[in-house]
Amino acid sequence: MQITAPKKVLNGWAMYDWANSVFNLVITTTFFPIYFNKATPADIRLFGSTFHNSVLYDYTAALAFLIVALMSPILSSIADTRGNKKIFLRFFTTLGSIACSALYFFKDSVFGSGETMALYGLACLLFSTIGYCGGLVFYNSYLPEIAAPEDRDRVSAKGFAMGYIGSVLLQLIGFAMVLTMKDPVKPLLITFLLVGIWWFGFAQLTFAVLPASRAPKTTKGNIWKDGFTELGMVWQQVKHLPVLKRYLAGFFFYSMGVQTVMLAATFFGAEVLHLDATKLIVTIVIIQLVAIAGANLMSWLSGKIGNLSVIMIVVLIWIGICIAGYFMQTATDFYILASVVGLVMGGIQSLSRSTYSKLMPETEDTTSFFSFYDVAEKISIVIGMFSFGFIHQLTGSMRQSVLALGVFFIIGLLWVFSAQQKQKQLA
Repeated sequence: MQITAPKKVLNGWAMYDWANSVFNLVITTTFFPIYFNKATPADIRLFGSTFHNSVLYDYTAALAFLIVALMSPILSSIADTRGNKKIFLRFFTTLGSIACSALYFFKDSVFGSGETMALYGLACLLFSTIGYCGGLVFYNSYLPEIAAPEDRDRVSAKGFAMGYIGSVLLQLIGFAMVLTMKDPVKPLLITFLLVGIWWFGFAQLTFAVLPASRAPKTTKGNIWKDGFTELGMVWQQVKHLPVLKRYLAGFFFYSMGVQTVMLAATFFGAEVLHLDATKLIVTIVIIQLVAIAGANLMSWLSGKIGNLSVIMIVVLIWIGICIAGYFMQTATDFYILASVVGLVMGGIQSLSRSTYSKLMPETEDTTSFFSFYDVAEKISIVIGMFSFGFIHQLTGSMRQSVLALGVFFIIGLLWVFSAQQKQKQLA
């Protein structure tokens, strides 16, 4: 019977959420998209075609997630069979934090205000996203190693809560600089630098207490093929686990919507509702604060009615969010909807991770199983972000893109419902 690790280890694991979540909030959700939208040309010429700057931003994020999806099997195989996964967590942390810090130079005095500057900013976004997402597969794979099944909802929720608290704290520091410094650009650039320092610095506390990976397996295979072979082996097991198979299908579809809403919300507020930077920043802070309560609420509720039931309720709320987003007209509408997004955002992320860890079979290859989970999630984000950008480019309206996300949520809901029914049959 598995025993949950000491509190020191659990706190150290959760501290990585505190460290890296500032990227997800400051870089991909608020300060960077706001600054990128204003500092770069509305239309950017690339590869012989012209793209709206927000569409190119969506495509760049999708490319980063695609790269990580292709890399994860290889890296996970190396970590599982040839070395320590902590080494790779360190590598991606360093890559991401350096790329974030490099955004300090994302200004017209260095690159001019044209396409060269835009491409530099997108390159930093690409590498920092790879660093952020690449590290998560190794970070998530520690969960089943350090927490017994009955504690995973609580430990997972604690990680997300720590992440929201840390990211909001740095967000408030950046916001205070925006309000007090006369230069409108300097506080944003300093905040980008602080994200890199914060991420790298606090991650050292995680590295100091996380245990070494379990002893690597002896193998003489090809490192470029082993990871995909491992994924194939995971899939062969998943195919014979009907509840897990259906749950993963549902997770794949609803993740398309969840992550895309989070990544595109700021652009929607700026371009569709014409909200100024201050209002957008305040709104995102509200989302994060509500998300802290949401993550813990969902964890508590799952203990009362079950994980899959809570996930279905949350996905239903997300469908309502997409419909409401299509008709949204005022700043007040945006604030109300943002509060609802915050409530379900942390909950669904935390609960999705812990549900998967409870449904997966007992195995020592936790990295391989979480690599499968992360690859599924990253590919879903690629599809979601690309679809959002493509529909926006095609129709000229983000409202159509938001409505389309509702379809992904509906498909995901049906699959999760199917997983729950199969679970009841097998009980």
